[in-house]
Amino acid sequence: MKNPSFCRLLLMVLLQLFFASEILANTLTLMCTRTERDFSETYELKIQSASSANSSPKVYLDGRDLDVVGSEGRQFVKNVTITKQKASYLLSTQFDAEVLEGISYSAGSVTSIVMIDRETGKLRKLDTIQGGILGANLGDGTKSYEEQCVARP
Repeated sequence: MKNPSFCRLLLMVLLQLFFASEILANTLTLMCTRTERDFSETYELKIQSASSANSSPKVYLDGRDLDVVGSEGRQFVKNVTITKQKASYLLSTQFDAEVLEGISYSAGSVTSIVMIDRETGKLRKLDTIQGGILGANLGDGTKSYEEQCVARP
C-alpha cells in the first residue's frame, strides 16, 4: 500500500478489533443521509458483529446484504466492530476485467473503511480504489466521504 495515511487508518481499525472495550450491542441500525451537490439520499444501514466464532459479521444497506458474489465481482465484509463510542467495518470488493461499450477495463479493487462516531452520528468512509472501471473513471487512490446518521431503536 502506497498511502501511509490509509495504512495508519487500517492499522487503527484492526487494533480496535483486538482491543475494543465494552461491546454494547451485536447489532446497530442507523438511518443515514448522503448528500452530494444537489442530490440527497437517505438509507438504512444495519451493522452486525459476528455472534459466534462460526458466524461472520454482516452489513446491510436498505436490507441488502453487502456480502455479494456475482458476475460483476465479489464483495465481502471483513470485520465489524461496535463499541460504546464507535462502530466500524471493513469492506473488500474485487472486480473482474470487463469490456463495457467497447472499452476494456482491467480487474480492479476497492477497499472501504467505514467509521461511525456514535455520539455525533458522523459517518466517515475511506475508499481506496485500484484499477478497474472505477480507477479509470474516478482515478486510483483514496477518496474520503462524510455522511450523517441517526441511530434507530
